[in-house]
Amino acid sequence: MHGPSYMANALACAAANASLDLFEREPRLRQVAAISAGLLQGLAPCRNLRGVKDVRVKGAIGVVEMQRIDNLDALRARFVQEGAFVRPFGNIVYLTPAFTIDADELKTLTDAVVNVVQSL
Repeated sequence: MHGPSYMANALACAAANASLDLFEREPRLRQVAAISAGLLQGLAPCRNLRGVKDVRVKGAIGVVEMQRIDNLDALRARFVQEGAFVRPFGNIVYLTPAFTIDADELKTLTDAVVNVVQSL
């Protein structure tokens, strides 16, 4: 019998344990709550934009679901022009910022999403 090559990988386990240690020492849950609130507020303007199917936030993940995205490469380039690296896929524009993102950086991301989606 054998398992996948990543099963019980010592390096992956050490990284996971270090991550759990950070949750004990640093205010990760407060950071996620702040990110969630920032995403809710920052992405809210997308709700009424043409072509938007849904806007949702779960913890530190924000999603703007479009009816369709015709050209993903062009959309990615527009985000870069707005100063944000956002990688949409399918018909989803999503943000999964680091838990350590500050409020200004998060606003840069959500503003970029609003500006780009508004221009479609």
